[in-house]
Amino acid sequence: MGMHETGTLPGVDEAVALGLTREEYALVVEKLGRPPNEVELAMFSLLWSEHCAYKHSKKLLRTLPTDGSHVVMGPGENAGAVDVGGGLACAFKVESHNHPSAVEPFQGAATGVGGILRDIFALGARPIAVLDSLRFGEPEASGRSRYLLDRAVAGIGHYGNSVGVPTVGGEVAFEGPYEHNCLVNAMALGLAPRERLIRSAAAGAGNVVVLFGASTGRDGIGGASVLASAELGEGSEEKRPTVQVGDPFAGKLLLECSLELLERGLLVALQDLGAAGLTSSASEMASKGGVGIDLDVARVPLRESGMEPFEIMVSESQERMLCVVEPDRVDEALAVCARWELHGTAIGAVTDSGRMRIFAGDELVGDVPVAALVDECPLYDLAPARPSRPLYPAPAATLAPGAGVEEALLALLRAPNLASRRALFEQYDCLVQSRTVRRPEDADSAVLALPDGSALAVTIDGDGRRVAADPYRGTIEAVLEGAANLACVGAEPLGLTNNLNFGNPEKPHVAWQLTEAVRGLGDACRALGVPVTGGNVSLYNEAVAGPIYPTPVVGMVGRLPDLAHAGVAGFAREGDLVALVGWDAAPALAAGELSKLRGEPLPGGLPGVDLERVVATLAAVRDAVRAGALSSCHDVARGGFLVAVAEACLAGGVGAELDLGAPMSAGRGRARAPDDPWTHLFGERPGGFVVSGERAALDELGARTPLDVFGTVGGGALELAVGGVRAAWSLDALRDAHAALAALFP
Repeated sequence: MGMHETGTLPGVDEAVALGLTREEYALVVEKLGRPPNEVELAMFSLLWSEHCAYKHSKKLLRTLPTDGSHVVMGPGENAGAVDVGGGLACAFKVESHNHPSAVEPFQGAATGVGGILRDIFALGARPIAVLDSLRFGEPEASGRSRYLLDRAVAGIGHYGNSVGVPTVGGEVAFEGPYEHNCLVNAMALGLAPRERLIRSAAAGAGNVVVLFGASTGRDGIGGASVLASAELGEGSEEKRPTVQVGDPFAGKLLLECSLELLERGLLVALQDLGAAGLTSSASEMASKGGVGIDLDVARVPLRESGMEPFEIMVSESQERMLCVVEPDRVDEALAVCARWELHGTAIGAVTDSGRMRIFAGDELVGDVPVAALVDECPLYDLAPARPSRPLYPAPAATLAPGAGVEEALLALLRAPNLASRRALFEQYDCLVQSRTVRRPEDADSAVLALPDGSALAVTIDGDGRRVAADPYRGTIEAVLEGAANLACVGAEPLGLTNNLNFGNPEKPHVAWQLTEAVRGLGDACRALGVPVTGGNVSLYNEAVAGPIYPTPVVGMVGRLPDLAHAGVAGFAREGDLVALVGWDAAPALAAGELSKLRGEPLPGGLPGVDLERVVATLAAVRDAVRAGALSSCHDVARGGFLVAVAEACLAGGVGAELDLGAPMSAGRGRARAPDDPWTHLFGERPGGFVVSGERAALDELGARTPLDVFGTVGGGALELAVGGVRAAWSLDALRDAHAALAALFP
């Protein structure tokens, strides 16, 4: 049977137009022993794209720690999974949909949620939560950033709410460098009996390949893989048709159908169809199993007529799964699909050929070695070079030069990066499935109940501005922030997933940012003893104006033994003492939120972090929370110490009286207020916590880690004395400032 060829074979110019370099096209010709036809060229262009092959980052990712005592599945599967006790495993992962969301924010964000949910149930886990990490330009009352924000948030809510999975947490940041290239990262986690987890490796020559779910159309052809493998420039609006269109109700049927197929033991392997569609799903299943696969595109259910074989192979139509089924169980599997009103079609077979062969009926239209397609994409060494000049302009000043402490705190609370996200997260259902123990703004991490009375905690964090100032130390801080958020609810981290959002890695300064950030990620994870179970890399986040802030986003899952002792962020009881925990070194204003309001440029680095000391503080705080010794616990993050205290007042609905000049008791190595009260009040560094509780509990915590008791919970105002500075804010004034973002959502 000969190879089907129509017209002139595509050449190097067509390959370059599809994203391959001339050298990569020559390598494809060498591996095939001939020029590729249009089907094969489409397959190689997508599988060898940056989005699918990680050709500029894979060597770096191999340096990250991936082993851990709780790890059930690590990198290489659809998601990572960790053992959470009681015979259960938690699958979790974060992925980006940045470029599609920049072109079409509603569908880009919605299908980002749909895609990450499929990654979870592709392992056999029922999704139980979604979190999102978003970055936009400054949120003016109108304009592009406002449009992207509105539509991305709506898309997340549309998919998550409709499919019945709660959106329990996340973060949003607003910075100028994201103006033309927003970031939409979605994280999901799910639960499954540990023994029922399934892998994606195809196996068993003669077994049947079944496609089930929605029909296939032209939406999304070359979507994520093409959009996410180049910079966005002029004419990006023309790429709108390459963004996928999601249907959350079909996604719900697909979820339930997949889990029923697994419960019945009908599947040998399961894989979702995401970027590059059938091409990536089938070839990756074949590669992992060391087998070949034959597919017949004429059998694929279509919703558009006249689709060419290459279009069917690279379509990124949503809500589709691919599975391997033993021949004598195919009818039973198809009956399950029919019961869920989904297309279920046998479209191919597993072979022992080691090749991906594509048929259109009886005609062979593509024939490539699996290894060449999946495993032999060239990997590139980066050429990192620290930039010789600042990459990012200083922000516009929004705080008057003579502003005092009272005005500065209110300005910080109303700043886009610190104002309450209630107007955003109230568009999401955070309670569906009835597992949510801590809602957004109740605590620093979301907390989800497990059947045995224990709980999972999950958080997602990142700070692009601080990473832009110092990629290595800024990334360490992002990891420590995730661990601190878990400690605030009493959870010990079990595993970490990450999304590395960077500009064009072919440029030396971006390569330096990426290299340093991955080095920081690895060092922080090793210090904490937390394995990296998987993640995503999103490069080429760059427009004509330049690259985004380098933005490693860290998702972390932890466990606490008793959900009844899950911590809260807000002050909970009048008369409790208030303490600052863990700051044995002075914070710094540079690269912080106050510095941004003042219009100051980024510094050329951040202060070093004593990882051993911070890790010890995290353990001490975690133990105190899970023992029920503290009334509240909130980490000091963006905006510094005084912002953390104000947030604790607002979350608890009660004031506090602070005197930083005369601590009432001290633990070992306490941090004394510096000569500059502004630095103490608004400086930033990792490892600090604002806690409240009884004296005996605070003294016990202070025996393990630096601690200052400096105030008392109570009243209807926040009152402060530090050095010669005295200030007071009513709770109403704090609340009004903190609600500033709501004005954008009338």
